[in-house]
Amino acid sequence: MSTDSNSNDSATTDAVQFTAKFWDNSPKGKAASRVFLKTVGGCVALLSLGIFAVFSIYWGSLWQSPDHPLQGWVVVSCTTSTAGWWGRSVSAALTATHPGHGGIHWNALSASNFRGGISQLEKDVSQEKVWYAVAINAGASQNLSTALASADGSYNSSNAITFIGNEASKREHILEAVTSEFALAFLKNTSLTGNLSQLLQNAPGLVSHPIYFTIHNLHPFDVPVAGAVTFVGLIYLMILAFFIVNASYVGRITSGLETRLCLDSIIHTRLNTAYVAYFILSLFYTLLCRAFQLPFERHYGHAGFIIFWLLHYLAMLACGLALEAALTPPYIQLRPLLPHILDHHQCRVCVFPIDALPHIYRYGIVFPAYNVSRGVRAIVFGTKNDLGINFAVQIVWVCISNASVPILQWRVRRCCEAESQSGSEKLPTAA
Repeated sequence: MSTDSNSNDSATTDAVQFTAKFWDNSPKGKAASRVFLKTVGGCVALLSLGIFAVFSIYWGSLWQSPDHPLQGWVVVSCTTSTAGWWGRSVSAALTATHPGHGGIHWNALSASNFRGGISQLEKDVSQEKVWYAVAINAGASQNLSTALASADGSYNSSNAITFIGNEASKREHILEAVTSEFALAFLKNTSLTGNLSQLLQNAPGLVSHPIYFTIHNLHPFDVPVAGAVTFVGLIYLMILAFFIVNASYVGRITSGLETRLCLDSIIHTRLNTAYVAYFILSLFYTLLCRAFQLPFERHYGHAGFIIFWLLHYLAMLACGLALEAALTPPYIQLRPLLPHILDHHQCRVCVFPIDALPHIYRYGIVFPAYNVSRGVRAIVFGTKNDLGINFAVQIVWVCISNASVPILQWRVRRCCEAESQSGSEKLPTAA
């Protein structure tokens, strides 16, 4: 009886193969159309939400970025001679400047707070207590007055002010404007420029630039290839991690291991595949950076190579295992969307200093990409050493995913076993 029924079903299936219409009114045709529309419709719905949920992250990071001003200090050490009149005027001009979007909010501080002088200011900027510092150097007013009195052509106006920062040259236009305004005010001050003709003849620089500045760029971004590692390379890392997740899934399905292996074995297969694959890929990624002469030894010696490699290995594990957990069936429909969510969520916080971005982007502090970018800057450029925190964040993400993959796989396996048992109970029995 059951044999005849099966043969009839087979004959019916063969009869409609390659001949049915999409809007077939037969029960099987309707069921097939519903499955297709549900699959495609769900994907369209997810992507439509993704346009706002994911793309808005990228749009928002560029919309008003940098959005918040960075902090800067103005320290007037010059208090002698003419009471440091011009030092105070420069300080007042800077603190009165409206920072606007991405500018610098200057705060005037007493030199008594910096007993170590310029070296202490440089240390504070390196440790990110402040982003920029301007020091009105001690004796600058006295030097200017002496040079004016003697029309000294050897006077070096750039010794008057020291501008300190990381990539400080990008902000030098601020002091350019202030010193130019001071030069105009200086020329109008007849009490100081009574010997103008003598000054123009012997020391014209005193008239055009009575005060100027020297830039102390503490950590210049002087390795162009590092730009790839600190931003675009982070996207590539996540793409590579996704490829491994996808290859592992396809391999398990096509080989039959997804249903053949016991729960313990399939969990170990998924995790071990990720650990081994990312170990190799992160090594080759590091060797690529080495081949293009990214300097690892500047600040940590030969250990710099190992630190760089382990940092990126953990980053691939953190992102890859998160994808491995998230793309456990039945959530496989998120496959085209999740990598882009990770890309944009994490990498947008690496473009500008996080203090300059809208406050919503501060979530990046606890994401892998931000910590990799910070770690690379510490290794290559010697910026603030937060490597302990950078590694800790990655390890926490790895631990979370290590726990998530087994739990989700156990849940999926229970559902599969329940469906299999239910299907076997419905099979017709022989008469």
